[in-house]
Amino acid sequence: MQGLLWCVAVVVALAATRAWAAEAEDLGVLGAGGGERLHAYLLDECRRCFDARREAVAALDDPAKIVARQERLRAAWVAALGPLPERTPLKARVTGTIDRPGYRIEKVLYESRPDHHVTGNLYVPKTGEPPYPAVLVPCGHSGNGKAYESYQAVSALLATYGLVALCYDPIGQGERIQTFDAAGKPAAEGTTEHTLTDVGARLAGICVANYRVWDGIRSIDYLAGRPEVDPKRIGCTGNSGGGTMTCYLMTADDRIGPAAVSCYVTSLERLFATIGPQDGEQNIPGQVALGVEHADYLSMRLPKPTLILAAAKDFFDADGTWTTFREAKRLASLLGHTERVDLLEAPGEHAYAKPQREAALRWMRRWLQGVDDSAAAEPPLTLCTDAELQVTQTGQVVPELEGRTVWDLNLERARGMAAAREAFWRDRPKDECLAEVRRLAGVRPTAGMPGVRSVGTVEREGCRIEKLVIERPGEVPVPALLFAPAERKGSLPAVLYVDGRGKARDTAPGGPVEAIVRAGRIVLSIDARGWGETAPKKPDAYWHEEYPFAYLAFHLGRPLLGQRVEDALAALEVLAARPEVDAGAIGIVGVERGGPVALHAAALDARLRDVTVEGAIESWMDVVATPLGQGQLSQVVPGALERYDLPDLVRAIAPRPVAVRNPVDPTGKPKAAPPEAPGKDTQR
Repeated sequence: MQGLLWCVAVVVALAATRAWAAEAEDLGVLGAGGGERLHAYLLDECRRCFDARREAVAALDDPAKIVARQERLRAAWVAALGPLPERTPLKARVTGTIDRPGYRIEKVLYESRPDHHVTGNLYVPKTGEPPYPAVLVPCGHSGNGKAYESYQAVSALLATYGLVALCYDPIGQGERIQTFDAAGKPAAEGTTEHTLTDVGARLAGICVANYRVWDGIRSIDYLAGRPEVDPKRIGCTGNSGGGTMTCYLMTADDRIGPAAVSCYVTSLERLFATIGPQDGEQNIPGQVALGVEHADYLSMRLPKPTLILAAAKDFFDADGTWTTFREAKRLASLLGHTERVDLLEAPGEHAYAKPQREAALRWMRRWLQGVDDSAAAEPPLTLCTDAELQVTQTGQVVPELEGRTVWDLNLERARGMAAAREAFWRDRPKDECLAEVRRLAGVRPTAGMPGVRSVGTVEREGCRIEKLVIERPGEVPVPALLFAPAERKGSLPAVLYVDGRGKARDTAPGGPVEAIVRAGRIVLSIDARGWGETAPKKPDAYWHEEYPFAYLAFHLGRPLLGQRVEDALAALEVLAARPEVDAGAIGIVGVERGGPVALHAAALDARLRDVTVEGAIESWMDVVATPLGQGQLSQVVPGALERYDLPDLVRAIAPRPVAVRNPVDPTGKPKAAPPEAPGKDTQR
């Protein structure tokens, strides 16, 4: 059978015929607008969660209810980050000092985890009497991190008024690039690196925000341990991505008192409806399903004071900002602390501009120094060059200090799960293990027979093609093509064909699907959601076109891969019910991104009697071990490696046969054939 499925020579010889046929035949099923269906579906699912949350918040009418909700939400949010590590020695040192009028800048280096280095600049006042209050300044997404002008400016401004400020580099920025090519050049930076590292982190049961939060917590440890700092008076302020981290840190660490969040706070609901999900760190696993909105970052910490700093022309939606402010202000009022939530909207675009910096200063002076100083203003400041603020000799910690990168930490965590994963499958019944697979992947039971509509037929020499729309209430429709031999007697074996490139790729004349039909099998080729006719129309060259949809799905706690498995199982119901199909002889083929979908479907439904996987990844461990993998986000099941990897599914399908052909690495390049059987099918 396998040789008939994959006749490479025939496909190559008939390439011209296939190209012509694609123009001559109309194999479309849904018509116009199919590419918006997945996005609309995910937004609608999020809306249901947002509506439920609104009802819950509206019911908060006394302090006891607010406090109970604070405790529940905060515990759930912290748990969603994944477990934080134990504190280890910071091994902090100062590598240089810059003298400025009114303050000095110390170049500091410390380890947030063993051999994982953080670079920062500590701004220490020269005036007044220590111990001083202190403010942590997490950076936004500036390529030069802590050396970015406005982050220097706010740190210097705070120090000028008697507050110690620590501004530190995030991973992927400044001196903390984690990924280098063979020539020693940065291979990925900033938001790209944040999201790339998030892929492996999620597979290993955490997320890149876990690393970012821990860096911030250890930075507070460093601040609190300085003799010049009063550890009971610590604030936090950041802009853009630094605003994200300010929200996270003020939620995760009780030591933070006042906070000023610049150019980040809107609402997830408005964010998703406008510019969409941002980079990896800004998407906490299951956050929408948990009912945690931007407003909750303010209300979960009440009565601690928070100032929202907004820009009138920001790309973060202003309506969402004001909605968040009103909600948090109402809850603060119910708790008797109206003054502890405030908002400044300055003119201008997305930036930590002078009006926002001055407002942050006044907020910190009020709550940390006990001074209401409406006249506090930013004087002319002498800023430093990037080189002057450099902590390391070479400007990059990874090549210079040879420490552990986030890639190393992800892989170390994933490898540490191998023994427990093996024991899980060894010590439990298979049904119990597969129930856990279903839970983690978010695959819900098929609720009855899906609806199916026939919308036309196409006649070809030797086969008949029926266009079908598979429908389930409230779900994305699945366009499908049913190929059957023109002449047949009785029921025939069948194949469910799940192609991650879209059903049109292998359904042209002379292609692999037609080869299967000529061998006497019926084929149902489908577009699982987001592929083929429901593929988004704005591809991203690096992330693949599915980046925002994968994060929306993670927010819902229903990974995109699991949703596609549901589509495949719904299609299986349709195929098995066809009178011309032998329901006891149905196999499944998964191509490229359809490979993991096929493995999940076959593991969860024993009616699929054989499996062929073509051109797909073999293991999520490979994904974790490959820093520059491409298009992997939509193939992630968060936390999967705590319980299973793709080879575990292959073993769970046994004794049914599984053929794994032409596997690829996470960059899409062919993997070397096993030395014992070069170039042949591998039974796994």
